[in-house]
Amino acid sequence: MARVTPRLIDRSDLLAALDRAAAQKVTVISAPAGSGKTSLLRAWADRPDQRRRLAIVPVQRDEQDAQQFWLALLDAVRHACALAGRAGPSAATPDFNASAMVDRVLSELADAPGDLTLVIDDLHELAAPEALAQLTRLLANLPPHVHAMLTTRHDLRLRLHQLRLAGELAEIRAADLRFSERETRLLLDASGITLSEAGAARLHQRTEGWAAGLRLAAISLAGHPDPERFVAEFSGSERTVAEYLIAEMLERQPADVQDLLLRTSLLDRVNGELADVLTGRAGSERILLELADANAFVVPLDPGRAWFRYHHLFGDLLRLELRRTLSEEVPELHRRAAGWFIRQGQVVDAIRHTQAAGDWPGAAALLADHSFSLTLDGQAQTMQALVRAFPPDQDHPELALVRAAGDLVTGHLDEMTAHLAVAETYAATAPPARQRRLQVAIASLKLSLARRRGHLAGVIEQARFLASPVTGRSHEDIALGSDLRAVALMNLGTVEAWTLGIPDAERHLRQGAVLAREIGRPYLEVGCLAQLGFASKIHPFAAAQRRCREAIALAERYGWGAEPVIAPALVTLGGTMVWLGEFDEGERWLRRTARALQTDTGPDIMLLLHQTTGILHACRGRRLEALEEFSAAEQLRWQLEGSHALASQVTGWLLATQARLGRPGEARAALAAVDDERAGSGEIRNACAVICLAEGDPAGALGALQHVLDGTAPVIGYVTVVEAHLLAGLAHRELGDQRAANQAAERALALAESDRLVLPFAMTFSAELLEALPRRQTAHAALLTDILDILHGSSAAAGNQPPLLDAEELSPGELRVLRYLPSNLSRPQIAGELSVSLNTVSTHLRSIYAKLQVRDRSSAVQRARELRLLAGSRAR
Repeated sequence: MARVTPRLIDRSDLLAALDRAAAQKVTVISAPAGSGKTSLLRAWADRPDQRRRLAIVPVQRDEQDAQQFWLALLDAVRHACALAGRAGPSAATPDFNASAMVDRVLSELADAPGDLTLVIDDLHELAAPEALAQLTRLLANLPPHVHAMLTTRHDLRLRLHQLRLAGELAEIRAADLRFSERETRLLLDASGITLSEAGAARLHQRTEGWAAGLRLAAISLAGHPDPERFVAEFSGSERTVAEYLIAEMLERQPADVQDLLLRTSLLDRVNGELADVLTGRAGSERILLELADANAFVVPLDPGRAWFRYHHLFGDLLRLELRRTLSEEVPELHRRAAGWFIRQGQVVDAIRHTQAAGDWPGAAALLADHSFSLTLDGQAQTMQALVRAFPPDQDHPELALVRAAGDLVTGHLDEMTAHLAVAETYAATAPPARQRRLQVAIASLKLSLARRRGHLAGVIEQARFLASPVTGRSHEDIALGSDLRAVALMNLGTVEAWTLGIPDAERHLRQGAVLAREIGRPYLEVGCLAQLGFASKIHPFAAAQRRCREAIALAERYGWGAEPVIAPALVTLGGTMVWLGEFDEGERWLRRTARALQTDTGPDIMLLLHQTTGILHACRGRRLEALEEFSAAEQLRWQLEGSHALASQVTGWLLATQARLGRPGEARAALAAVDDERAGSGEIRNACAVICLAEGDPAGALGALQHVLDGTAPVIGYVTVVEAHLLAGLAHRELGDQRAANQAAERALALAESDRLVLPFAMTFSAELLEALPRRQTAHAALLTDILDILHGSSAAAGNQPPLLDAEELSPGELRVLRYLPSNLSRPQIAGELSVSLNTVSTHLRSIYAKLQVRDRSSAVQRARELRLLAGSRAR
């Protein structure tokens, strides 16, 4: 074939312009196809004196998914900075957080050694609007040592006006890229073409300095018997010139080269093996390499020169020629390409070629079979774009499955239900060969829908259908089944954890994590491990924290530390911190959980977050804030169909907080609405005891606690029993039985000793109860001291909050009791001094604590002094 030199001519003016642009933050090279954008960048990058590192990101054709673009950009940055082996791997996730990804890229750019240029080629192919918005943020916040160059065929909505005003934006356009007459002559000389001065001037005039036209002319002129006549014979628009020159170039190639170029032009990228499939001959790789060496519009895509693409303009015109000369073979060529891509596991390309072949039922089947895996791969938008490519008269029923998968990602759950109904109707009458696969795909989506809506029984039903091992099926079926089985195991284990089937939950989640690791699905592995951390909540807290940290560490390796998938581990770790009295550390993890849940709409983990945040507020004495969080958790509880582990706990703490806020009537009314099964649980019985104490009925409180203390009431865990002993101690104290109160406090400390548990002591406001315990008689003096230190510390913190009450709301009776609190008098002694009953003093004390927003006697004294109700204050 005719060869031209692959050397690029020296366009020193443009190279100098790029050098100047590199001193600014962003350079945009905007010009039509064939203007020489890529060649200019290559010449600039390949100069011997080029010291900047280059991270090059070619945008794939019609890129619909922002995540695919950002992962490619992240990998390019890591490769340029030699971080690929040291940084965490990049992988797709169905819960893509674009903002977090931009932060991740900016962080890695900030750590990049030396000057770095980020080159994004063919940016016009990026069809995801949200990606452009996030790219604007990236460009506006680039570190000082990083420069970005963008190439595009047309201007994009990047909102770079602030950079332009600041002088940080350089722009190179089509007019800047056109060859001068001098450069035209240099190109001809470099290509070994002899042409008169007049001929060179005429060539420049006819092509108007258009780079692609000049390159095509140089290829056609090489070895032409009459170069002057050739130049004189063509003219017209850029498109006309290109068509003429490409036709001229093709005619001069050997037949096998022409055939390869035409048959493979329908591919976005090609390698030797794929080209052999389309041509039906061996030896394609050699031809592709020779074309690339000849600079004949064939561009290598990788350092090993295994994959190639045709220049966009060249490819467009080759496809026109293909349809003109081999139109009847085009569908078969697409079918061959689809078969090759599906064998390589490249599903999206296979579907596109199946559609191009006009095989719409086949394309629908491929989409339906792989919609679940494509969703896991973060290609939901690409999947929906493939659906939109179907003509209206080819809207196959199997596409309802694909639409349902898209609805799941966007949170349109009612629409998802409707689409699943259509798919189920079709599956019932589908051919036997398709029926099983459709049933599996439908079950996987119904499982995800049930999980999102909190329909726990529905999750178990679908998960058991999917969780059985896949046997006797093709390799492709096994790969697909493994994805579904891993998801089924994760969801089944999650539901079992929520229903306190802990041994089964742990077994299924471990199996799911192992399977996910084997099939290369790190997202599912992280999901299983995160839920395993949540399932560990009944284990010793040290074990639960260890599991949570392991899951979080793996998530952070992949950059998923702020994704919904890791939220169960984040909130469980934060909860254990709160339960152990590490309130500040627990709050930090809860805030991180809230950030991770910004893109998730499921009720389960959000319920857990509200509940744990309510516990934190309650422990700090912020009862109103605690009530708000418990109320939010209770609302979400109603969205979870079926019984679950937290149901009674959420309701119980809500009722107890209402009572402690001086609203026992409201709490009593809500208690009456609790169903009989939950009313018998230890958590609800404890809440009933709190209501009785708020009503001044300590004997009733002891009655409510009886079955919790004797072990006959079902409880979530031993924390409920610790709480019951403390409430019993408070009831005995109000009845004047200090010995029984001390015994109850000692039993609570004994149970809490192994985990160093603080939560129930803080939630029940037991500081006075513990302070009355003789230190020499307790077997848990160290734990007692630690708990009291924490309780007094959180009381002081609560006291620093803005006052929520005008203290004049204290009644005269409450004020009389308040004035005795700084003394050493016990409650019975205060009752004797005031000539009132012990119950009256206890009722006044509960009201004082509620109105002053404190939990114990010493805090009430401190708060009263802040409000000048004690010790030298003016009379009120």
